[in-house]
Amino acid sequence: MLDEDEHGRRSFRFVEGPVFTNILLADEINRTPPKTQAALLQAMQERDVTVGQTTYSLPEPFFTIATQNPIEQEGTYPLPEAQLDRFMFNIKIDYPSLAEEQQILTATTRQEKPDLKKVLSARAILNLQKLVGSVAVSEYIIKYVATLVRATRPRDESAPKFIRELVDWGAGPRAGQFLIHGGKALAAMDGRFTVAPEDVRKVAIPVLRHRVSTNFQAQAEGMTTEDVIGRLMEEIRLPEIPKYSGQ
Repeated sequence: MLDEDEHGRRSFRFVEGPVFTNILLADEINRTPPKTQAALLQAMQERDVTVGQTTYSLPEPFFTIATQNPIEQEGTYPLPEAQLDRFMFNIKIDYPSLAEEQQILTATTRQEKPDLKKVLSARAILNLQKLVGSVAVSEYIIKYVATLVRATRPRDESAPKFIRELVDWGAGPRAGQFLIHGGKALAAMDGRFTVAPEDVRKVAIPVLRHRVSTNFQAQAEGMTTEDVIGRLMEEIRLPEIPKYSGQ
């Protein structure tokens, strides 16, 4: 911002914008112009903001939650692959059930204000993140995740035939990172110290659905991205863990 003092001298002053927060909610992100979408890339990946020659660090913890309208709606812009890849999960939310809709109508048509209560502090969230990060991952899980991710790429020699026929491009290395992070979180919430193959399978669809692009042939056959991922998980075998010989 341009400030002017009592002597008429002008100077620029940096004012922190809404991105300087712990939890950033980007509502209807695909209605924003590409310039705004691009501005989020550095914040989401590097956790800082550069203005001119100065870089400002964002507070910790920091993560972004975004909502997206269906692409078919007027006035929406498809998000670039580079930005989609920064989101860990892509969670689809359908219409609410009858009971949920009744609860929404009851809560939103009253004049009462909701009583908000603090659940976690920033320090508590950071401690939980460290706890999740300390969950062990065996080499067999690493191998399974790498095999699963590489099999989504139609040009990879390990890709099944149907992937080469139905997919334009597959998931990158971040998909494997997020599969492991998601598996660690599930294991921690379940009170386990190691990641199981089932943990990876549970988070596979929300992690991969926005990183795997199906082609026209898949659409013609009525195959969604979720269908392709589900079929792939059926074909990729779980890693064989050698039995302990006792010697």
